[in-house]
Amino acid sequence: MAAGQAGPERELPPLDPFAGVPDARYHLPATELLRPLLEPGSGGLLRWRRQASNAPIVPVENVYVTGKLDLRGADLDCLFRFENCRFEHAPDVREAKLLGLVFRRCWLPGLKARNLRSRNDVRLIRSVVQPFPGGTDDGETAVQRGDTRERGVPDAAINLTDAVVEGSLVLTRTRIATSFGRALQADRLKIGGALLAYRLKADGAVRVPGMWTGGNVNFSGATLRNPGGFALDANGVHIGGSLLCEVDNFGAAEQRQPFTARGVLHLPSARVDGDIVFRAADLASPQRGPIAVEAWDSSDPYVDPWPALVADRMRVEGNVELSDGLSAVGTLRMINTRIGGTLRLARARIKVTRGKVEPFYDRALHLDGSEIDGDLEATGLRVPSGQLRLADVRVGGNVLAARAHLQHAGRDVFSARRMKVAGNLHLTDATLEGTLRLQGTEVGGSIELYGTDVSAPTVREQTSYSVDLRTVRAGRNISLTRSRDRHFRATGGVNMDGASAARRIDLTGAEFDSVAGHDIALDASDLTSDELMLNPGKPARGRILLRHAHCRTLDDNDAFWETQGGIELEDFRYDVLHRPIEMKNDRAVNTRIDQLRTAMAGYRPGPYDQLAAMLRSSGNEEHADTVLFRKQQYRYEALAQGYRVFGPGVRLWSWLQRWMVGYGYRPVRALGWLIGLLVVGSLYFWLGHDSCVTDPVRYMVAGPRCAIDQQETGLQWNPVLYTADLLVPIVDFGNKTRWYMHGMDKWVSDGFIAAGWILATTVAAGAGRMIRRDTPGR
Repeated sequence: MAAGQAGPERELPPLDPFAGVPDARYHLPATELLRPLLEPGSGGLLRWRRQASNAPIVPVENVYVTGKLDLRGADLDCLFRFENCRFEHAPDVREAKLLGLVFRRCWLPGLKARNLRSRNDVRLIRSVVQPFPGGTDDGETAVQRGDTRERGVPDAAINLTDAVVEGSLVLTRTRIATSFGRALQADRLKIGGALLAYRLKADGAVRVPGMWTGGNVNFSGATLRNPGGFALDANGVHIGGSLLCEVDNFGAAEQRQPFTARGVLHLPSARVDGDIVFRAADLASPQRGPIAVEAWDSSDPYVDPWPALVADRMRVEGNVELSDGLSAVGTLRMINTRIGGTLRLARARIKVTRGKVEPFYDRALHLDGSEIDGDLEATGLRVPSGQLRLADVRVGGNVLAARAHLQHAGRDVFSARRMKVAGNLHLTDATLEGTLRLQGTEVGGSIELYGTDVSAPTVREQTSYSVDLRTVRAGRNISLTRSRDRHFRATGGVNMDGASAARRIDLTGAEFDSVAGHDIALDASDLTSDELMLNPGKPARGRILLRHAHCRTLDDNDAFWETQGGIELEDFRYDVLHRPIEMKNDRAVNTRIDQLRTAMAGYRPGPYDQLAAMLRSSGNEEHADTVLFRKQQYRYEALAQGYRVFGPGVRLWSWLQRWMVGYGYRPVRALGWLIGLLVVGSLYFWLGHDSCVTDPVRYMVAGPRCAIDQQETGLQWNPVLYTADLLVPIVDFGNKTRWYMHGMDKWVSDGFIAAGWILATTVAAGAGRMIRRDTPGR
C-alpha cells in the first residue's frame, strides 16, 4: 500500500519521513489502512480476512499515517511492513497477536507494544522514535507528563513490557530520541531469537530487566545515553547466547563505531550462556553529583556509588571481555560474580575520581568474592586513578598483568587479600603507585613480580610497605627479581612476614627502600622456603628482618649484608649455603663472621650458633669452632660495655680465655701453655740455687734445695716435678709443700700456682661450652 497510485504520470517521489510533516498527497488515514483487514460482521474486531490469493503481508510505503493506528488486541495472521513512513501518533499494538511487525526508515512518535505476541521478528531498522509529551483519553502515552502519569504504567518511547517475540527483535541503526523518559521499556520481554541493536542510539534508559532471549544480545556500535541514571538496565536477564557491546566493524575503517554508554550499565543477577564482550567500548558515568540509586547513597564502605558497570551476582558461562581499548570512567563492579571462562582486562583503561574523605569510594575494579574458572588477564591495563580490589577472589587459571600501569598514590592500588589462584600470578614489568596488597593470597604456581616498580605506598602509623605479601602461599616460587634492564623496586619496602614458597624465594637484583619513620626495607620474619636467594641489586635503605625465617639453601651477596639499617637475624635458620665454604678457605668464613657482626646492631648469639651449626653439619668442624670462638669474643666485648666499672676485669678474663684455651674451642692452646710454663719453671728452678743449703742445722739439704722438714728422708729434688706440682691445682704430687722457698723463689712458685689455677679455670669454662654445644637439644 503506497501513496500516489492514481496513475504512473502522477507517481510521487519517495517520502523522506525525517523531513517533518509532508503535504497532504502523502497522507493516509489509519482507518483506511485498517479497513481491508475488517471482516464483514466482525463488529470492528480486527481479524485477518483470509484470501487464498494474497500473501499474509501488509506492505505500507511512503505514507504519512494520520490518526491512531490502533491494533490493540488484534488477532491477525499477517505481517505489517512499514517502509519510509511517518506516523502522526504512536502505533498501538498492545495485547495484539501478529505474524510480525517491521518498521524500516520510519519516523514514529513512540511504539506501544505491551503484551504484544509476534510469531516472527519485530524490527525497527534505520528508524527514528521521537516521542513528545502529551496525554490521550486512554490514559497512556509513549511518554507521559507528570500530570497524566499513571502508577504502574511504564513511561517509555518504546514499550515492549511482557511482550513475546518468537523471532528476533531488531533495532539496527535506529535512533530513540527522548528527553522525557525511558527510551525502551521491555521488562520480562521474551525473545526466541536474538536482540540485534547494531548502532542503536538511545537517549534515555534502555530498560530490559527480566528479559529472556534464546540468542545473542548485540549492542555493537550502539550509543546509550542516560547520564546520572541507567544507560542499560538488564537486571536479572537471561541471555541464551552472548552479550556483545563492542565495535561494529561494518564499513570502512573510519566508519567503525564503538559501543558507547553514558550512564550506568546495570546487569546484576544476569545470566549469560555465552560470552560478554565489551572490547574497545567507551563507558562513562558521572563521578560526582546525584547518585543513580537511592540505596547506593549509603555509609557502607563497600558501595560504589558512581559505577560505570554493575554486575553483582552475574553468571557467565564463557569469557568476559573488558579489554582491547576499553575506556571506563567509573567503577567496574562485579561482586560475587561467576565467570566460566576468562576475565580479560588487557589494554583497558579505567579511571575514577579520587575520593577525598573516608570511605573514599574510588575503586576502579571491584571483584570481591567472584569466581573465575579461567584466567584473569590484565596485560597492559592502565588505571590513572583508582584501586583494583579483588578480595576473596578465586581464579581457576592464572593472573596475568604484565606491563600494567596502576596509579593510586598513598592508598592501596591493588588489593587482593585472601585471593586463591590455581596457576601463576604474574605482575611483571609493571608500574604501580600505591600499595600492592596480597595478604593471605594462595597461589598454586608462582608469584612473579620481576621488573615491577612499586612506589608511593599507603602510610600508616604502625607499618607502611609498598608490597604486602604477608602469609602468602606459593606452590612453587616467589620472585621479586630483575627483568632485563628493569629491577624490581619497592620504594616503601616489602613485607613478607609469614610468607612461604615450596621451592624458591628469589630477590636477585631487587632494590628496597623504606618509608621515612618506619625504616624497614624488607620484613621476611617467619618466612619459609626451600631456597632463599637474598641477592639485592644494591644495599637496602632500611632494616631487613629475618626473625624466625627458615630455608634449606641460602644464597646471598655483599649488597645484602651492606644494608644501611642493619639486619635482624634472631632464630634465622638455614641448612646449607648455595655457595659452600671450603674447608681450606679461612678467608671466606672470616668474611662471613665480619658480615654478621657489621649487619647486626649489638651482640646476638643466635646467628653465630646457626652459622656454626650449618658448618658442622657440612663436616666443617674447624670453621664451626672459629665461628664460636669469635662469638665468645664478641660476647665478652658486649659484657664489658654493659658492666662499665667491671669492664676492664671482663676484658682481662676474656683475654685470658682467648689466649689460653680459645674459649674452649682451641684446646691445643691449653696444652701449649702447660708445656711452656713447665719448661720455664723447670729451667728457673734447675738453674737457681737457695742460700738455705749453707744452714744444714735448720733444713735438710738435698742438692741445690732444702727440704722444710729435717725428718723427711729419701727426698730428691726434681725441678720438673716440682714445677708440674705447682701448675696442677688440687692434685698434690708431694713436691710443692715439702721444699723450702723464700725470697724471689717464693714469688715465682706462687705465680706458677696462680697460673695453674687460671689455666685450669679457663679449660673448665671452655670444656663446659663444648659439652653444652654437643648436648642434644642445644
